[in-house]
Amino acid sequence: MDTIDAQRRSENMRRIRNKDTKPELLLRSLLHQHGYRFRIHRKDLPGKPDIVFPGRRKVIFVHGCFWHKHEDCREGRVPSSRQDYWGPKLKRNQERDAAAVAELREQGWDVEIIWECEVGRSEIPVRLDRFLNRLSK
Repeated sequence: MDTIDAQRRSENMRRIRNKDTKPELLLRSLLHQHGYRFRIHRKDLPGKPDIVFPGRRKVIFVHGCFWHKHEDCREGRVPSSRQDYWGPKLKRNQERDAAAVAELREQGWDVEIIWECEVGRSEIPVRLDRFLNRLSK
């Protein structure tokens, strides 16, 4: 059972952003500070990647732990209320993510997924540098 009324829940859900989220803005700022230039939310690419490096043929998705069901994160768990709704919805998100990644790789793009809970970690700059400077497969 939900702990807040339906009107308040609806208002909360309406405020959730699908782009320019705090983790995404932090990651973009970090990349910019390290001298990387990029494009954002390319609608012509599968899954509309959050960050795109066209010349390198590399993309980064910044996934919210809840919405994309991060398996190794406590924020990635399915809510205990309305599991009949949330379970299938979050599973569809994961399936859509997997299809977008597969299609991007098929088109010759390298894909990196950064989880919301990872953005502030000290190893992220090193991980991004390795990803962006690695030769494509």
